[in-house]
Amino acid sequence: MEVHHRQAALTNDLLLRALARQATERTPVWLMRQAGRYLPEYRATRARAGSFLGLAKSPALACEVALQPLERFPLDAAILFSDILTIPDAMGLGLGFGEGEGPRFARPVRDEAAVSALAAPDPGAELRYVLDAVRETRRALAGRVPLIGFSGSPFTLACYMVEGSGSDDWGVLKQMLGARPDLLHRILEVNARAVTDYLNAQIEAGAQVVMLFDTWGGTLTTPARYEAFSLAYMRKVIGKLRGAPCIVFTKGAGDWLEAIAASGCACVGLDWNVAPADARKRIGAKVALQGNLDPALLSSTPDIVRQEVRRVLDAFGPAPGHVFNLGHGISPQAKVEAVAALVDEVRTYSKKMRARGA
Repeated sequence: MEVHHRQAALTNDLLLRALARQATERTPVWLMRQAGRYLPEYRATRARAGSFLGLAKSPALACEVALQPLERFPLDAAILFSDILTIPDAMGLGLGFGEGEGPRFARPVRDEAAVSALAAPDPGAELRYVLDAVRETRRALAGRVPLIGFSGSPFTLACYMVEGSGSDDWGVLKQMLGARPDLLHRILEVNARAVTDYLNAQIEAGAQVVMLFDTWGGTLTTPARYEAFSLAYMRKVIGKLRGAPCIVFTKGAGDWLEAIAASGCACVGLDWNVAPADARKRIGAKVALQGNLDPALLSSTPDIVRQEVRRVLDAFGPAPGHVFNLGHGISPQAKVEAVAALVDEVRTYSKKMRARGA
């Protein structure tokens, strides 16, 4: 029954074709954080839920907000509504969100004893609410567009687990990396197992694409450190994924695109600091590329957004294997009419590009 459900025909499979670098009649578009605070309907649902965690832990409400952007804009994918910190929360680190603050862990992992106590959670138990949200969202989509599941990367999760919260410089994490790299590697080993199990469980529940958000991989600053502490563990995860293409997005990783492209992923996400033509030249046709409009532009006018969308599409060119997205997530300041202009321009302009083969 479940297998039959997962293989139900998609009305719109542009994203899957683009990730497989097949020719598409236009460039597929979806946006990181497309369900979020810039939408008044999202803010209303979040108010009903009482808190961000209340929203993320209710499969019905998570499904509702995942579908909200699709009711407004003709996007080519839905993304599971969740948070990257679900895994460390399920490990018992005590996740909380203060009013107007980012995430905070009551029990950060900073010493031998805390590291030894870490274990990969069972997705079917502690993270059941996420899998229920995947199932519910996939059902509600009814084959309209593919559903993207996701996780934080092993290294990005470790950043929050060690630091205890977000940070400007990740000083506590970097201290561990310098003084006790063995401890950090043990955390990363557990995280890689946890992320692999979690993503495979999402795929089993109905996610057709998965994404690794390596948000803080770029803070590792050198190729050797990035390879040792982030990319090596993402490769372990990707090597064990079952039956869905994987997108890898490392913010600030412009220097390491070739290494990411060789990780086994189907697609490399680019932030807005990377020139798409340069990325194409360096990676060739090995993998698809996703990106990379600067999200700050979404607080400008629809005309400026349309102009910038055309510039990004021209830079990627008409070759197969481009998924239009932002170079990072939508900010709460984004204007709804600017997002509408972005989606419309990607659809119309990329279609013209294909038609003229330019």
